[in-house]
Amino acid sequence: MRKRILSQVLAASLVSLFACGAQAAQVLAPDDDEDDLVPTGKGWGERATPTPGYVTHGNNGNGNAGGKPARSNGIAYHGGPVMTGTVNTYFIWYGNWGANTAVSILTDLANGIGGSPYFGINKSYYNSANVHVSGLTNHAGSVTDNYSHGTALTDANIQAIVSAQITTNALPKDPNAVYFVLTSADVNATSGFCTQYCGWHTHGTIAGTDIKYSFVGNPDRCPSACAAQTIGPNGNAGADGMASIISHELEEAVTDPDLNAWYDRQGAENADKCAWTFGATSTASNGALYNVTLGGRKFLIQRNWSATTQACGMQ
Repeated sequence: MRKRILSQVLAASLVSLFACGAQAAQVLAPDDDEDDLVPTGKGWGERATPTPGYVTHGNNGNGNAGGKPARSNGIAYHGGPVMTGTVNTYFIWYGNWGANTAVSILTDLANGIGGSPYFGINKSYYNSANVHVSGLTNHAGSVTDNYSHGTALTDANIQAIVSAQITTNALPKDPNAVYFVLTSADVNATSGFCTQYCGWHTHGTIAGTDIKYSFVGNPDRCPSACAAQTIGPNGNAGADGMASIISHELEEAVTDPDLNAWYDRQGAENADKCAWTFGATSTASNGALYNVTLGGRKFLIQRNWSATTQACGMQ
């Protein structure tokens, strides 16, 4: 899900994808001419209610966790940059994580996703110089934030959380990175978390640099809206749900970091086009479904759209 914030104010009424239409990404009417579509919202995120259905306005993908075919219109390049080389990720653990196993589960995900066949799908995307996304990532660090902005976060609060970590040197200022604000289950995002989206990505100027960042909420707050299953393969339904959201937002941030590179004629980015679809699955020992192993762990992670095959896949 893309989300553009101008002067820390939403530029338009938004919809999302790991969300259902958040006040986070601009509502875009269907348009047959991809070239005249200029998205002005924050990065389409995952739709918030994984129930059957197809939302035509925005990035709501295919709406069911069972693998309905992706939307038919292809994805196209619109001239903006992509993130090349090895992309760093930083986690900001916001709220109360305590002994929550999410910290180790999602750190393993971050350490394992780069270079995987799954994330390699993003190598089909390129910039105006025909330099392709590398498919490589590096988990470069994490910090904690003990409710610096309370438990009801605005979009401006989320940018401020990222900015504080950079300007205090808790995390480096890194233009080739994605900073994830990961919230504990008692934290809400007031622009539509759980009701319209589960996560989003955007970019903004922080300390004079174009910084890419993402909000990912905890599905434990609203499992019926933001988790594909009630039991996760790692025994932590919230963290297992966040794994798919993080993957979604990371692949979109890499291929559409400034919201002007790769998206389809309705504004959907690559992950949006495959939202809530998982392809072939296996069953873990605890009964949970999974479709990929990353960082030594099993995960149920949504498929991603290839610019080469113009279809959803896992590799």
